[in-house]
Amino acid sequence: MHVAAAGSKVTHQSRALTGSSWIVAGGLAAYAAARVSSADRIDRIENPVLPLLMSFTPQVTKAAPLAALGLRLTGRRKAAATAAVAAATLGVVLHSRRLPKWQPGASGPRLRVLTSNMFFGRGDAEVIVDRVRQLKVDVLFLQELTADAVTRLKQAGLDDLLPYTQQEIRGGPRGSGIYSRFPLSEGPELAPIHTAQPTAVIELADGYRAELICMHPCPPASEHRGAATRWHNELGSLTAPGELPRIVAGDFNATLDHAEFRQVLKLGYADSALQTGNSLVATWGMPGKDPVLTLDHVLVDRRCAVLATSVHMIPHSDHRAVFAEVQIPEHGAEE
Repeated sequence: MHVAAAGSKVTHQSRALTGSSWIVAGGLAAYAAARVSSADRIDRIENPVLPLLMSFTPQVTKAAPLAALGLRLTGRRKAAATAAVAAATLGVVLHSRRLPKWQPGASGPRLRVLTSNMFFGRGDAEVIVDRVRQLKVDVLFLQELTADAVTRLKQAGLDDLLPYTQQEIRGGPRGSGIYSRFPLSEGPELAPIHTAQPTAVIELADGYRAELICMHPCPPASEHRGAATRWHNELGSLTAPGELPRIVAGDFNATLDHAEFRQVLKLGYADSALQTGNSLVATWGMPGKDPVLTLDHVLVDRRCAVLATSVHMIPHSDHRAVFAEVQIPEHGAEE
């Protein structure tokens, strides 16, 4: 009887292990299928769970081969094979992000742009101004810009470097601003969103002009009811570039693994970090911790060439600043 009981216990443990193995393998397969099929965009689902999960695709992709190997070593061959297929699928999705892309032959003026989310205005103003100075920034996009932050930036010397500005200060994290080395005029009209979304046209030498848009849609997961639907709609408020070259920068609260963000790119934009093979560099995380998600982007009209990108830490902010050097097209260049 003791032998029978022991055998029954072993069988039960084996079944439990098999079940756990398939939970892991099935979970990875479902995740890969959701990512490839753009399931987070189906019917503009209101549940924020799927968009939130899609944000962590790089982390899941890194863990998937280890899970497949672990299943194989424990003898769960079928589950291991399923996990391996999911790992390979996700690997293909991410592999191209490490490779620089073809650039159009733009030959107009170069613009050096920087975007930074100031985290309720707490970002270190002196460091931001130092970055502007060191990188020789022509245009600075700021999100979560507060009246106090505007004062601190002025005291740090930002107005001397970038004297032209288009600001919209709202309560809490809803303010945004564009600072420029060159004159600014009225920008394109866009559908209003919850946060400020200033726009401008930058007036460059020899008659060159370009549109600027500071973007900051709401996150898909928040305490607000319907946040995921609002996130979809606010990302969808961005229109396609027109006659003038366009640069859109900010905290998109979206990654390249969100179908809605990829839909934005299809309007005629290129993600600057993706163009240079740096799109896996994370830009958001808890203050003082390593960033985990790539939520901040500089998007350019596909007629523009992206010459360089980099990411920079800003003390007291939960976001890192994103820099891009962009060359706009020759007058009259077509996409």
